[in-house]
Amino acid sequence: MPRLYGPEHTIYVIVSVLVAIISCVCAKLFIKTDRSKGIFMRCAGGILFLIILLNRIALVFEYGDIDWKELLTDSICSTSSYVLGLALLFGKKDNCILHFVWFISLAGGTITTFYSNFIGQHPSFLYLPTILGMMHHTVSAIIVILMLILKYVNISYKKWYYTLWGFTSYLSYGAFLMCVLDIGNPFYMVEPAIDNTPFTVWVLIPIYVVVYSLILLGVEIIRKRKKELIS
Repeated sequence: MPRLYGPEHTIYVIVSVLVAIISCVCAKLFIKTDRSKGIFMRCAGGILFLIILLNRIALVFEYGDIDWKELLTDSICSTSSYVLGLALLFGKKDNCILHFVWFISLAGGTITTFYSNFIGQHPSFLYLPTILGMMHHTVSAIIVILMLILKYVNISYKKWYYTLWGFTSYLSYGAFLMCVLDIGNPFYMVEPAIDNTPFTVWVLIPIYVVVYSLILLGVEIIRKRKKELIS
């Protein structure tokens, strides 16, 4: 049975880190113009969307019986992968959706890559729901790093309210899944994301807001000091 930092997971983490480093170096060296950045990020968004879509299709057939409701994402990370992929595919540079989803995708993708809570769900690490689930988390995190390197999203405290809109949309969607489609625990609204912890969405959102606020504050302080040094 696959386990955290067993042979399969260790190899996966090493390969993921190498792919991230190579992608970032190549992007910095070869992607210079706004047009090339736009094409590159749209391709990345398409790849991410395809991975998460294949992951959901695999879940539809996971238990033998076809359950089309599995096409609908019911977790913060999987929904964010859909949202990020579509925002890159059809949105412009620095669009409002990217301002909401970038940190969720980065944090969730990084945590799941290094500490997955579903890695042991099947005897094979290459079981499609497992490997595709790992991949969409990892690819999300790498894409966000690339966005930051290429300045495809301009982090700013002036756009903090997109976070409010985003979480309101997520919770409304989660309520629909739970009340209309009878999906039991969308977005960890009832049960915690990690067993035997208090981390339901009602705890995760305040933590997210505090950390995100500190990041915005840090970015603004760094920018002001750079301006002072230049002047």
